[in-house]
Amino acid sequence: MDSFDYWRLCDELTIIQAALLIAGEDPSSTSAYVENWDVEDRPIGYGAARTALSNALERDQIQGCLVFHDAPDGALDIFRSTVIEDSLRLWLSGRGLKTGFFFPEGAGAPDYLDTGTPRYAPKLAAAVRAWQAMSDSARTDGKSPKQALTKWLREHAAEFGLTGEDGKPNETGIEEVAKVANWQLTGGAPKTPG
Repeated sequence: MDSFDYWRLCDELTIIQAALLIAGEDPSSTSAYVENWDVEDRPIGYGAARTALSNALERDQIQGCLVFHDAPDGALDIFRSTVIEDSLRLWLSGRGLKTGFFFPEGAGAPDYLDTGTPRYAPKLAAAVRAWQAMSDSARTDGKSPKQALTKWLREHAAEFGLTGEDGKPNETGIEEVAKVANWQLTGGAPKTPG
């Protein structure tokens, strides 16, 4: 592991730490001093990231803890105010940033397939995964796309919460998901390959 990997253990980061990580810098040796550096000596992107994070935290666009200075101006204390890492990642995604420290390689699954996101919808994920599982060979075995999708969904029902309390597949839910994933909207018997 390199020094960056240890920062992945943190669920909460100060605004300065998060801004440095966004800018591609390890906060271990710089977070206490970066604000004292001349602007031209700071990491590229740090100032913009710090400002954006501060504003987003104050507007409640990112979850975290706001701490203000006791001074008369009552400015946000960027050394003590913190952001929640999961909330920060979602905010960055919404801004179109999906690379860098907060998006390690191998974590490239779209948000709608990530069970850790607050808006994860199991039926949507099931529809996408079922559709992805279909191949030309799966469609040529005499089944319609909807039949093949339904079969796959029954086999994977438990993964997507498409089962009842008894553990048996929820046929109504499976039918709904299969309709969404079905690319052949005209009904009827499947055409014979040839």
